[in-house]
Amino acid sequence: MAQHGGRKSTKRKQIDEEEHPQDLPPNGALEMLTDEEDAGDASSDDGQVDAFPEIVAKSDSDNSEDGEEEDSDNVEEEDEEEESDDDAERDDSLHVFPQAKVVISDITKQLKTVYPEIEPDYDSDSSTEDPPNRVGNIPMHWYDDMPHVGYDMNGKQVLRPARGDELDKFLATVDDASAWTSAFDKNTQSDKPLTPEELDLIRRLYAGENPDATYDPYEPTVEWFTGEGKQEIMPLSGALQPKRRWIPSKWEKQKVMKIVRAIRHGRILPSKPKSTSKFEPYAIWSEPSSSHPPPLPAPKPRLPTNAESYNPPEEYLPTEEERKTWEEQDPEDRERDYLPQKFPSLRLVPAYDRFMKERFNRQLDLYLAPRVQRVKLNIDPNSLIPKLPSPNSLKPFPNYRSLQVHHSGNRVRCVSVSPDGAWVISGDETGVVSLWEINVGREVKRWKFEGKIGALGWCPRTDVNYFAVGIEDAISFIIPPNVDASVLSPTQSVLAPTTLPPPATTPSPVKWVTPPSSSWSLETPILTIQLPSTSGTTSNFSWHRRGDYFASVSSGGSVWIHQVTRRHSQAPFKKIKGAVQAVLFHPLKPHFFVATQQYVRIYNLSEQKLVKTLLPGIRWISSMDVHPSGDHLIVGGYDRKLCWFDLELSDKPYKVLRYHSRAIRSLQFHPTYPLFASSSDDGSIQVFHSRVYNDLMTDPLIVPLKILRGHYVTDGLGVLQVKWCSKHPWLVSSGADGSVAVWCS
Repeated sequence: MAQHGGRKSTKRKQIDEEEHPQDLPPNGALEMLTDEEDAGDASSDDGQVDAFPEIVAKSDSDNSEDGEEEDSDNVEEEDEEEESDDDAERDDSLHVFPQAKVVISDITKQLKTVYPEIEPDYDSDSSTEDPPNRVGNIPMHWYDDMPHVGYDMNGKQVLRPARGDELDKFLATVDDASAWTSAFDKNTQSDKPLTPEELDLIRRLYAGENPDATYDPYEPTVEWFTGEGKQEIMPLSGALQPKRRWIPSKWEKQKVMKIVRAIRHGRILPSKPKSTSKFEPYAIWSEPSSSHPPPLPAPKPRLPTNAESYNPPEEYLPTEEERKTWEEQDPEDRERDYLPQKFPSLRLVPAYDRFMKERFNRQLDLYLAPRVQRVKLNIDPNSLIPKLPSPNSLKPFPNYRSLQVHHSGNRVRCVSVSPDGAWVISGDETGVVSLWEINVGREVKRWKFEGKIGALGWCPRTDVNYFAVGIEDAISFIIPPNVDASVLSPTQSVLAPTTLPPPATTPSPVKWVTPPSSSWSLETPILTIQLPSTSGTTSNFSWHRRGDYFASVSSGGSVWIHQVTRRHSQAPFKKIKGAVQAVLFHPLKPHFFVATQQYVRIYNLSEQKLVKTLLPGIRWISSMDVHPSGDHLIVGGYDRKLCWFDLELSDKPYKVLRYHSRAIRSLQFHPTYPLFASSSDDGSIQVFHSRVYNDLMTDPLIVPLKILRGHYVTDGLGVLQVKWCSKHPWLVSSGADGSVAVWCS
């Protein structure tokens, strides 16, 4: 009993080891078999039994007596080897699918197996589709502001198709009967007709029916296990499976081992592996002969036209007179070698009667026609690019920062340079206006106002000396302290004359206030213009070249034109279309430029009419300036574009420059040098050479010269305004970092 019990326990231990292998392969060590490698599996033979391998004539029965003991001795060793092989094979087939995880349940606190989720969205029906737009499953509203809706398989843009307005859509629903059976496809931006299956599905859903047309809710019930003669058709049993079904068959193992031993001893010859090498032909004509040059390619034959079709249009068919005339002409004089004919169907077309003649003429042309090899032009692509002059030949222009003045860390919104080019005024958001020399940066005078400084403008006249300051809803005129006595008296008489001009016939809401002469000082303004309270802060000044008129733009969008000598202000527009951003006076003509958010309108002040409307294509215009010649205009916007307009050419930009990475804040032409500059929120200043020729047939020369960097970006704002010095190629800039810089050449 002990021995028997010991044998039983040993056998049980072996079975447990077979059922629960301990040495499992690591993750990722499993190998998926291909179709060729798995061809011998019994599950994929489609019910056909392969032929048994051919056995050598020398059978096992010949040596059965002699080798029986040898085989019986080697059975156990080979059994162990085969068991290990079988275990490895079973282990290799364990984790073909994604492995499960064993975690502790939050409810029962016991181990449980969690399998990975199956992706239900997989569908192979779309493999045959070929959509033109290959952007994928993304929100299509990303392309609302773009001219295209995506990209195709080659990476080219899929342009947005033209669509009508709401009236066109309504007329389409009235005129087109199929408009109600189509849906809008966002991927292709077009109406896609619905299939009959989709229309039937929509109709069923609308009527509350079952969406599946093949489903019959009233089909008869099939009685599988009830009724006469059907009780034992499909018996059910809850008995446990016998244990022998979970143990490998010993007899099958013996048969397999017999075949394995025969293969090892050479009695069974396995099939030879199939050769996968294919015959590769050798192109004997791929290499040209070295004795003579390669022959030139033959010219391609002429393609057929509509007249050669078997069913041409009616206008191609000749009349009886044309047919008779064609038959009377000689073959050399005929315009065509054939007469167009019409057949009701392609199977009624007869054989081509001129096939041999045309083949002969083709061969004759190839033999007699001389072929001339034309050499292709080897043009350097760089030679097609226009050659720009070197920046060293375009000097002088500002290229370094000579000095820097700080405003105690406040944003310096505006800056202005005196007409003689010796003084600079700058204003910040705390109401401080500073006057300093442009050569050494010494501050001479400082004024303090209540409110934020919105704009500064120095009068362009040389016989007087004063500047205007825009504070909230008022404009103050100040005389600097460094004015000579010969200039101070005319300046005071212009701003505060002893006899005031007569008031205007039409009353104006703008008031001109002058303090009494006894209270005049360098600290207070000599003249103040009080704008209406609804105007807002003055954000832009534009002086006329004679210095008597100047225009102001408020943050509320109101535009005022002021005349200093008559002390009169007027609003030139009764109703303004859009919010006004900037205004300008033409340097030579009585024209007035008004820039709204997206348009620039030119008005004739003497005739009081609109001359032209410019379309810069900018979403939000920030600034503009006119060339001293008056024929060119530059416009900058918050979308980083700088547009150059030729006013005599077109109402659209002649050239669009994109040199800034953020919004453009200010730009200005130099009054004497062929230069202009632009400033941006990226903290840089772009200096360009802009030469305009007197010849109208010669295009302006625009060359980028220098990028000036010296201001820091603060709160997303960079260089807020730039102004040129009229006497020198110097540039003055003010930034959001509270500094004013002078750039010299």
